[in-house]
Amino acid sequence: MIRVLYIGDVVGQPGRRALHQKLESVVDREKIDFTIVNIENAAGGFGVTEAIMEELAELPIHAYTSGNHIWDKKDFVDNYEHYEHVVRPANYPAGNPGKGRVVRQTAAGTSVAVLQLMGNVFMPPCDNPFHVADRELKELEGIKVIIVDIHGEASSEKQAMGRYLDGRVSAVLGTHTHVPTADERLLPNGTAYQTDVGMSGAYDSVIGFRPDEALHRFLYNTPRKLEVAKRDIRLSGAMIEIDEETGRASRIVRIHERVED
Repeated sequence: MIRVLYIGDVVGQPGRRALHQKLESVVDREKIDFTIVNIENAAGGFGVTEAIMEELAELPIHAYTSGNHIWDKKDFVDNYEHYEHVVRPANYPAGNPGKGRVVRQTAAGTSVAVLQLMGNVFMPPCDNPFHVADRELKELEGIKVIIVDIHGEASSEKQAMGRYLDGRVSAVLGTHTHVPTADERLLPNGTAYQTDVGMSGAYDSVIGFRPDEALHRFLYNTPRKLEVAKRDIRLSGAMIEIDEETGRASRIVRIHERVED
């Protein structure tokens, strides 16, 4: 049995602070074998930089996922190919830098595949994530432990992906909407599922950003720069127990840790 920790969208400096203050203690307490972190919002809420990647390198993280904001910082995108353990949605059009899956090993030598897909509902247009999932899983034949990040807006699309991949992967975990859902469960054929594992960042906010800035956009329908909020910082994610022989999950638990001010 191995334990995988998935940490949701890290939003700006508060999210990175949560990682630095809480990640190692969660890894130790939960006896984690493999850690995945979503970093698409790590730089001020939009994208990630090379400097931030260097900052996070000191933490016990095996793989990173991203999303539609991974393209927001030019210095990272220009050097994306250097980061073999950072995946972006596999259903982006061919020709984009990066890749949609990665396989890495635990300290004990168990191979863990991390695959990311992006939903099509209310998201930038990409290839059909269900068809791409089939294609990518063929390339992962023989790998038992497979974690899928479905980065999407619509809960229905994420739930559909969970059902579509049930029994074919170890876990389907949602990201992007930044609000942790209370629907973590084991699907009938042994796949762990949660619609959104939540963000790591400031919860006295609107999805990680200052409420006054967000409200201005909703009230006046005019552009307004969003600034990352700074209060009530939490680390959010999920822990999954998986049988490394079958790839089936036996347990999923929400992780929600408050950071001391």
